[in-house]
Order: sequence, then structure tokens, then C-alpha cells
Amino acid sequence: MPERAVISVPDVDVLYKIPLGLHDQGLDEIAIRQLRLDGAREVDLSEWEAAVDATLNPLDEVTIAVVGKYVDHQDAYKSVGEALKHGGLRQRTRVNLKWIEAQDLEGSDMSLLDGVDGILVPGGFGDRGFEGKVLTSRHARQTGVPYFGICYGMQAAVVDYARHVAGLEGANSTENDKQSPHPVIALITEWRTASGDVEKRDERSDLGGTMRLGLQEARLKPGTLARELYGKDVVAERHRHRYEFNNRYRTQLEDAGLVVSAKSMDDLLVEMVELPRAVHPWFLACQAHPEFLSTPRDGHPLFVGFIRAARERKAGGKLLKEARA
Repeated sequence: MPERAVISVPDVDVLYKIPLGLHDQGLDEIAIRQLRLDGAREVDLSEWEAAVDATLNPLDEVTIAVVGKYVDHQDAYKSVGEALKHGGLRQRTRVNLKWIEAQDLEGSDMSLLDGVDGILVPGGFGDRGFEGKVLTSRHARQTGVPYFGICYGMQAAVVDYARHVAGLEGANSTENDKQSPHPVIALITEWRTASGDVEKRDERSDLGGTMRLGLQEARLKPGTLARELYGKDVVAERHRHRYEFNNRYRTQLEDAGLVVSAKSMDDLLVEMVELPRAVHPWFLACQAHPEFLSTPRDGHPLFVGFIRAARERKAGGKLLKEARA
């Protein structure tokens, strides 16, 4: 082992400095030479340099409440936290995270959410903390705080809307209440994968082996916030869940004002819901996990849009232009 091939990776104040430090030590040149990669282009690290600069020199900052059920183990939401920060980098905005245990919001006191600029409800499983997530959705919906629901956060938003707007008393997910009179979220028994194969599951199926997993395409509805943020008609996001929006209630909830802004390519599964901007400045939830496709160099359109909405709320509703990193 030549001495120059011993590479040091010390702790740094900004994680995104690491690729720059590895380049300074010649790691890329060593790898290219060792692998005999002839014709390799000159490296361009300008995007990493921009990410470091935006981290160290923000022009704005916001506070985002993350209301989850695993907040004592924040690594469970590591991808969500990083994606929020990536969304801020694209606007030279520091994102401060306020971690809140969903169970602490299962009552009438929502003061833990006071002063935040946006609320994100991430994924999860099981009934513990679910009612806190439902009440968090209601709080954001009623107060105009930007709301971003991911996976279980979308299901909580649907249950909130069904109960408190559409008047479906007792609405719930069958994951938590199999006897719910209005199972607006339920276990689907059959769906088609991106490759065209049909997969089936039931209540007896193995929890992990029958999840809807991996990259799945969805078609966005014209004129919606989701379509505006993505800037295209068809998107693909990664999934990891068993329960879905119950199509028996799709028309009823749409008639009550909920917007279904994305559906699976076969039109069978609801992928995103939102509120009209005439009703709420930024309320969007998705069944997929967009945090898995976020990077510090590019961010993700939903996270960038969410952080911009949080900045606008902090600025008193003033529309802001995106400050590029």
C-alpha cells in the first residue's frame, strides 16, 4: 500500500466538505489510476462547494416541527431531516428542526406547535401516536401553517379531513381500528407493480414481504400544487407501506374539498392529496417517501417548495423568490 493511498477522513463541521477533502488528498486520481479508467473527465465539485457555502452562509432560517413517533431515535427520521435541510440549501436557508413526540399532542393543548414555520408528519406504523398526527393535521389545516405529510402523515391528513370536514365520524385506518365505520385508509389486497406484475396480500400476509415497495410512477393532476412543484406530468417516487387511501371514499372526500393531486398510472391508487390554495397556502401529503430521492446538490421539489412556504409564512405571507445556493 503506497503511503499516498492512505486517506484521512477527519470530522468536519459541514458534512458536505468531505468530498472536497477527499479530492484534495487525491483519492479520485488514485482510484482512476488503479482502475485504469482512461479518458476520465476533470472533476467538477462546484455543486459541493455551493452546498458548503449555503450551509455556512444562509440568508434566512425557518423552524420546522417534525411530529413523529420515533423522535427519541432521530436516526429513524434521518432521511427526512436531511431532505428538509437540502430543501433549505436550495434557498440558502438554515432549517432548524423541532422534534415532537406525536403522543404529546393527543389532547387539546397544541402549544408545542407554537412559533413553528411549517409542520412535517413523517411515516410510521401502528396506532401509538396516530391520533396526535391526526390532530396535528387539523391544527395545520385550521391555522394555515404549511403542512407536509409523508406516508402515515398523508393517511393522518386523510383521516383528519374525513372526520372534521367531511363529517365521517369515527373515520380511521383499518391498521388501527378494524371496526371503523369509515375505513378511509385500508389494506388493499391487490395491485400492479411498475413491471406489470400483480401482487396480492391480506391481513395474514407477512408484514415486510407484502409491502408496496420501490420506485412507482404516478400521474399528477394539472393545476395542482404538486404539478406546479414537480413541473411535469409523471413522477416516480419510492414507496414503503401496506395501507392505502380507500377508493370507496374518494368521491365523497373530493366532493368535500379534498384534492387528489396524484394517482397511480392505472388510476387505482391515490398517491397525493392537497388542499386548494384558496383554502390553505400549502397543504400537501404524499403516500410515497420523497426524502429518499433528495440530495444536497439538487434537493427535492416537494421539500424545496415546503421550505419556501415556511419562509413565506415567516415573512407574513409575502411571496418569495428562490435564492439559489
